Amino acid sequence: MAGNTFGQIFRVTTAGESHGPGNVCIVDGVPAGLALSEKDLIPDLERRKPGQSKITTQRKEDDAPEILSGVFEGKTTGTSIAILIRNQDQRSRDYSNIKDKYRPGHADYTFDAKYGSRDYRGGGRSSARETTARVAAGAIAKKLLKQAHDIEIVGYVKQIGDLKIEVDRPEEMTLEQVESNIVRCPDAAKAEAMIELIDQMRREEDSIGGVSELVATNVPAGWGEPVFDKLKADLGKAMFSLPAVLGVEYGAGFDVATAKGSENNDIFESVNEKIVTSTNRHGGMLGGISSGMPIVMRCAIKPTSSLSKPQPTVTQNGEPAEISTKGRHDPCLLPRFVPMGEAMMAITLADHMLRQKVARI
Repeated sequence: MAGNTFGQIFRVTTAGESHGPGNVCIVDGVPAGLALSEKDLIPDLERRKPGQSKITTQRKEDDAPEILSGVFEGKTTGTSIAILIRNQDQRSRDYSNIKDKYRPGHADYTFDAKYGSRDYRGGGRSSARETTARVAAGAIAKKLLKQAHDIEIVGYVKQIGDLKIEVDRPEEMTLEQVESNIVRCPDAAKAEAMIELIDQMRREEDSIGGVSELVATNVPAGWGEPVFDKLKADLGKAMFSLPAVLGVEYGAGFDVATAKGSENNDIFESVNEKIVTSTNRHGGMLGGISSGMPIVMRCAIKPTSSLSKPQPTVTQNGEPAEISTKGRHDPCLLPRFVPMGEAMMAITLADHMLRQKVARI
C-alpha cells in the first residue's frame, strides 16, 4: 500500500513529482455548501511558493490552482474536490550529472532500496514540491474550520540556527505579524539577524535549520480519539509526514523531562462559566483529546540537504564519488515551511472535527 492518503473523513490524497507535469490533490469529506473558489487557495500557495524572496530558492512557479471537480456555482457539492497545480519551471538537466550518485541527507538511497529505481530529478516524490497539493487542501480545511468554529491557525519561525525568540502568549500571534518580513519571524530585530544568517549560508554554499511554532486557537474541547487515534498522535504524524521535519513537540515539550509534577500541572479554573487552565503547558491536549486551550506545537526542521558545496558520497555501485547539487535550493527551509505546517494542522483538525460530529448524539 502506498501512503498517499491522510485522514479518515476529511481525506486528502496527493500525487505528483518535483519535475513531473504537476501535482494533484483529491479532497474527500468536505460538506456540501461551503463557498469555495481558486481565490481561497491562492494566499497560502503564494506563501509556500518558491522564488518569493532573496532567502528562498529562485525556482519560479506561479502555483496557480485549478479546481477540476467538487465545486458548482461557487459552492462545494459534497463530492470529491480535485485540484491541479502545474509545474512550470523544472530544470531536470540540473540533476543529470548526479543521477547515479546518492545525495547526502536525501532519500535517493532509500528509494532505490525500496523500489529498485528512483526519479532523480529533484527528488521526485520525496521532494517538498509535493507539498503544494497539501497547502491547497489545507486552505480548504482552514476555511471549513473558520466557518464552523472561528478556528485560527498561525505558524511562525521561532528559531534559525542559534537565533531564537521567546513568545509568552503564542495564541496572540497574528498573520500580519508573521508576514511582516520575509523570514516569517514576528520579532523584527531578530528577523533581520535571521535573514543575514540565511544569506550568509547562501554565500557559503551551505544551509541552516531551525524551529517553527504552530498555534491553533478556538479549538473546542473534546476532539480526538482515545488510544491510537489521539489528536496529538495524528498531529505528530501530520508534521512528521512533511519533508525535513526531524522533531515534533507540543506544549512544554521536552522541558517536562526536568520539571516536577507540581510545576508542570496546569490548574483548572472557571472563567466566564467556561472551564480553562491557568497555564497551558499541556499544549491544548490532555489524554490526546483537545482541552479547549490553544494547541501549540513546534517542529524542528533540518538544514537543506542539497548543497552546491562538494561533498563525498558513493555511486549506486558503492564506488567513492564527489557530489555537488547545482540546482536552485533554499538555504533555509523555515520561511516556506510555515504554510506547510499550518496546512497539515488544519487538515488534521478538520478531520477530527468531522469525526467528533459522529462521536455523540
